[in-house]
Amino acid sequence: MVDKYTWVDVGSSYLPSDLLAAFLLAQLEARDSIQRKRIWNRYAEGLTEWALANGARLPAVPGDREQAHHMFYLLLPSLNHRQALIQRLKEEGILSVFHYVPLHSSTMGLKMAARPARCPVTEDVSGRLIRLPFYNDLTATEQDHIVNTIQQFSCCD
Repeated sequence: MVDKYTWVDVGSSYLPSDLLAAFLLAQLEARDSIQRKRIWNRYAEGLTEWALANGARLPAVPGDREQAHHMFYLLLPSLNHRQALIQRLKEEGILSVFHYVPLHSSTMGLKMAARPARCPVTEDVSGRLIRLPFYNDLTATEQDHIVNTIQQFSCCD
């Protein structure tokens, strides 16, 4: 046990300031209006059949869990399909991005690792995942355009 002013390793105090805590409280109180459940559900409803027909997957939420509604993604059959869909959406003026670089292959991950790592499932999923536009002001018309563009894209070519 050490007193709170004794440093024993790299780190910091991660307590939020009073201002940030007040901001968080206001967000928690307005959770239902901030949460993007409407957008998430609209994507799920509009893309379920397309995903089944194209070998893609939608977010899966176990029955005993609650969806956070913080993003919506598609898991495509391959990196080539992901890149092609990103390009197709871009042609329609729709910004979509891949989700993440696996931590073990990031600059800091490579620097901090005790030894090089292989995480084949993580690398595979990272190469196939695409995030769709997901923000509070996304209109139904904009979302319809996104869904329609995706529905016209085929992974079966």
